[in-house]
Amino acid sequence: MIFGFILDIPILWTIGIALLVVGVILYVLSAAGRTIGGRKHWF
Repeated sequence: MIFGFILDIPILWTIGIALLVVGVILYVLSAAGRTIGGRKHWF
């Protein structure tokens, strides 16, 4: 996401935002105690 912003490449910016959103959703679900994909923790 940062490289897309610095180098002005829109596809990197879009992919970075999508990955950030997915990461935040997985973090919120795991912090709430939900099991994701059969695992309680992703690390």
